[in-house]
Amino acid sequence: MNGSSDLQKRREEIVINYFRMVDAGNPAVIDIFTDDAQMFYPKFGFAVGKSQIGAFAQGLGRGIASLEHEIDGFTVLSSGNYVIVEGAENGRTTSGVDFPDGVSSFGLFCNVFEFEGELIKRTHIYVDPDFANTHAEGVAWGKSVQDSIASM
Repeated sequence: MNGSSDLQKRREEIVINYFRMVDAGNPAVIDIFTDDAQMFYPKFGFAVGKSQIGAFAQGLGRGIASLEHEIDGFTVLSSGNYVIVEGAENGRTTSGVDFPDGVSSFGLFCNVFEFEGELIKRTHIYVDPDFANTHAEGVAWGKSVQDSIASM
C-alpha cells in the first residue's frame, strides 16, 4: 500500500469513528475537526468552527434521546480529500418517538466529509431532520402521490 492509500484508509477509519462517537454522545468528537471546520445540516444551516459545531451538536442532542447509525451497512466511498458515507440511522426522540417510522421517515442519510490531513475540515449532512415525523404538512403531497402510484 502506498502513502496515499494509507491516508485514504485512515480517513475512512476516522469517519467510522466519528459515527461511533456521535452515537455515544462523546463530546471528544469535536477533536477530529479542524479549528475552522464547517458543518451543514438541513433546517439548521451552517456552523463554522469547533464552538459552533459543538453548539449545534448540543442543540440537536436536546431533541434526540438515542441515536444509532447502522455502521455495518454503510456504503463508504473516498477520493482525494473526500469520504462520502451513505447509510441508515435509528433512534428515539426526547419526546419518546422511535424513528424511523417506515411510513414517511426512513432513517437514510448521506454525509460528505472533506479532510485536511487527518482532520475533518468540512462535513455536509444530508438527512431528513424530521425524526419524529411531525412535519406532516410538508410531505402531504407525498401521500397523495404514493396513493396514486399504488392504484396503478
